[in-house]
Amino acid sequence: MAARTATPATIDAYIAACRPDVQSILMKIRTTIAAAAPDAEELISYRMPAFAQHGILVYFAAFKAHIGLYPPVSGDARLEKALSPYAGPKGNLKFPIARPIPYHLVRRIVKLRLKQNLAKSAARGRKR
Repeated sequence: MAARTATPATIDAYIAACRPDVQSILMKIRTTIAAAAPDAEELISYRMPAFAQHGILVYFAAFKAHIGLYPPVSGDARLEKALSPYAGPKGNLKFPIARPIPYHLVRRIVKLRLKQNLAKSAARGRKR
C-alpha cells in the first residue's frame, strides 16, 4: 500500500511508495492503460494515479489485498458481465493481489472509457 502521509507528485512516486510485490503489478497496469490510450495524460488526482483524455479515463490504487480501479464501468453489457467477479459494493473494481490481474479487461475498460469521453466531448462541441 502506498504511504498515506504525503500526496505523491507523480505516478512514479506513487508506485515507488508501494510494497515491492505490488510495484510490478502497478507498473503493468500503467503500461496497459498507456498502450490503450497513448494520448492520455498521466496525473495524480485524489491521491491516486489517473489517466485523463477529454476527462478522467481511470484511476487506480493499491490497497493491502487488492488493486482498485475507478470509476465504475457502464455502457458495455459484455464487459460489465466479465467484470462482475471484481465489482465492489459501489461498482468500483477490486482486483485481488493474490490472483492474476486481468490486464486484458483493464485494456477493454480504458478503450471503452476513451470512446465514451470522446463522444461526450464531441457532443459538448456540437452544443456550442
